[in-house]
Amino acid sequence: MNLVFALAASALFGTGAYLMLDRDLVRVVFGVVLVSQAAVLTLVASGLARGSAPIYPLPKGSVSDPLSQAMALTAIVIGLAVTALLLVLVLRVVQAYRSPELAELAGREAERDARLARLHEREHAEEEAAAR
Repeated sequence: MNLVFALAASALFGTGAYLMLDRDLVRVVFGVVLVSQAAVLTLVASGLARGSAPIYPLPKGSVSDPLSQAMALTAIVIGLAVTALLLVLVLRVVQAYRSPELAELAGREAERDARLARLHEREHAEEEAAAR
């Protein structure tokens, strides 16, 4: 059974890593979601022990560890919040630049940085000329 969980987690992680290398921002977000779900599946699989609930008085026999389940639940909640934040950021970037493609965004940012650098150099030259 652990082999099945390991294969599923590795498939999720591999697919998520592949999607994070894509140029589309929405696919990058889906890649982050898949990697976080692979982490949750790994946490659940690590605490996969059959036993009774650890409620006092402790029953005889094996007891399951609730820590991995609590960590998985916390990871799910944090993953949901990160996903919501990333989707809002992607929405804002698409609204501002009218494109979800990373290459186009990088080109526009490079043009903007060059324009600002020329403006800064011009202002600096004017200040130097005024100081003389």
